[in-house]
Amino acid sequence: ANLSKADLTEANLTEANLAGADLTDADLTEANLTEADLTKAKLITADLTKAKLTEADLQGADLTEADLTKANLSKADLTRAHLKGADLQGADLTDADLQGADLIEADLKGANLTRADLTRAHLTKANLKGANLTEADLTEANLTEANLTQANLKGANLKNTKGRF
Repeated sequence: ANLSKADLTEANLTEANLAGADLTDADLTEANLTEADLTKAKLITADLTKAKLTEADLQGADLTEADLTKANLSKADLTRAHLKGADLQGADLTDADLQGADLIEADLKGANLTRADLTRAHLTKANLKGANLTEADLTEANLTEANLTQANLKGANLKNTKGRF
């Protein structure tokens, strides 16, 4: 489905099948995408401010430079998702699966990543200032030049983490 530049503000898309959909530049501000299937969807520069993406399937989705400020992505599956340059300030990523995700230059300032799985995630130059990474799994994650100022890493797994941070 081609929904590029669509205005879906506050839309109820709970359990919607949007796999492979083109949502480039779409406005999904405060949209409800709980348990939605967004596998391999294109959400490049999409506005997902305060969107609810709890338990959404975003495997392989392209969220390059998307705005996910204060979005709820708890328990979301973001395996191998592309989030390069995405704005995730204040986002809730509790229990999210971010294995192998591309978070290069992503802004995760103040984000909640409690128990998130960031195994082999690419966090080069990511801003994690004040982020909560309590019990997060960062095994083999690349944190080269990442900003971890005031980040909470209590109980986090940093086994074989790459980079100087």
